[in-house]
Amino acid sequence: MQPTVTAPVTSRLRLDAIDLVRGIVMILMVLDHTRDFVHAGGIVSDPLNPATTTMLLYVTRWVTHLCAPTFALLAGLGVGLLRLRGATAGDVSWFLFTRGLWLVVLELTLFRLLVWFNVDFTFLAFLQVIWAIGASMLALSALVRLPLVALAAIAGVILIGHNALDGIGVPFWFPGGDTPAPGVGATLWLLLHQSGFFQIGGPSGPVVLVQYPVLPWIGLVTAGYVMAAIYAWPGERRRRVLVFSALTMLAAFVVLRTFNIYGNPTDWAPQPTYVQSAMAFMNVQKYPPSLSYVLVTLVPALLALAALDGRTIAGGVWGAIVTFGRVPFFFYILQWVTAHVSGIIVTTAQGKSIDGYFKHLLDFFQQPPDFGGPLWTVYVCWLVSLLAMYPLCRWFAGVKARRREWWLSYL
Repeated sequence: MQPTVTAPVTSRLRLDAIDLVRGIVMILMVLDHTRDFVHAGGIVSDPLNPATTTMLLYVTRWVTHLCAPTFALLAGLGVGLLRLRGATAGDVSWFLFTRGLWLVVLELTLFRLLVWFNVDFTFLAFLQVIWAIGASMLALSALVRLPLVALAAIAGVILIGHNALDGIGVPFWFPGGDTPAPGVGATLWLLLHQSGFFQIGGPSGPVVLVQYPVLPWIGLVTAGYVMAAIYAWPGERRRRVLVFSALTMLAAFVVLRTFNIYGNPTDWAPQPTYVQSAMAFMNVQKYPPSLSYVLVTLVPALLALAALDGRTIAGGVWGAIVTFGRVPFFFYILQWVTAHVSGIIVTTAQGKSIDGYFKHLLDFFQQPPDFGGPLWTVYVCWLVSLLAMYPLCRWFAGVKARRREWWLSYL
C-alpha cells in the first residue's frame, strides 16, 4: 500500500538539498567499506586508536562516522515529508511498517551474502545499519499517530538518556570462549543497547552479531521524522533553526566531552602528543552511538542542510552527488560489490592469496588472513568505484523519476 501524496508543501529545491547531503554521506560510506576490504588489516584493526594509527588513517575512518547518523536522520525526515505532502497517519504507519520489515529481511538475507559472501549459516546474521533503520521504522510505525511534541520528547529522552543505561552490561561472549552464551534476557539487551554476539537454539545453534543495537537509532529516526515539520516553515526561519541547532549541539559536545561529564561510556585522557590527545578526544563510541557521537556527527549535516536550503543544484559534480542521494538503496547494494571487487584486485596486485580473502569471508570466526594493500590504494579504489557506479545510479534515478509504481518507493 502506497501513501496518498498530494501537491508538495516543500519545493523541489529543498528536496535536492536533502538528496545532496544524503549523497555526500553515502560517498563517505563507500570510503569506509572500501577501506574494510582494500586496506591491509582494515577489517580487524582499530584505525581510531591514537597509539597505533596514523593521522591519515584516523581521518579516513573518523570522517565516515558522519554516515550512519545522518542517513538515519534523513530516513526519518523522508518519511516525515510524506506526512507534509498529505499522507494520513495510517498511510505513513503502513509505509513505515512495510518498509521497516523489508529492510530487516534484506539485512538477514541479501546483505548478509553481499557483505560476507557467507553461505555457512553457522554465522547467521550481522545486524548493522540496514537492520537498525528497518527496526527503527517498525518501532516508529507504532508511534506515528502520537502528536509531534510527544514524538519529539520520545526521541529526546532516548538520545539524551540512553547512556544512563551503560552500567547495565552483558558479559562479552564469543563462540568457543569460556563465557556462557547470552540467555533470552541478555539477547534482548544486546538487540536493544549493547553490541555483541548471541546464539540461537543452544550450544550448536547459529550465531548472530549485533553491531547496531537499535534503541539509539529509534531515537535518531524519530528525530528525523519530527524534524520534517520545519520544512513547512518559511526558508529563513528554517535555516536559522538548523544553524542554531547545529551550534548548540557542537557546544554541548565540547562541554560534555571536555570535562567527561556524560554522554560517552569511556572518558578521554591526555595523550603523549597534542595530535594523539585530539584523536582521543574525538574518539567517541559508535556501537551503539553515544550522545557525544550523535551530537558531533550531526553538526555537519545540519549546517549543510541550512547552507544548501533553497539553492538550485543541477549538473556537474554536485548534480552527480544529488543523483546518488536519490537512489540510496540501489547505491548501497552496488557499493558492497565494488568494495569486494576492489579488495580482490588489490589483494591480487599485492601478490597475496585470493583464497585467503575468501577464506576469511566464509569463516568469520577464524584468524583473518593477510589481504589488501596500503592506504593509498583505498583512495584509488574509492574514486574508481564512484565513477563506475554513477552511470547505473543515474539510470535508476531516471527510472524512479519516470515511473510511479508503488514498489519503487521500497528501492
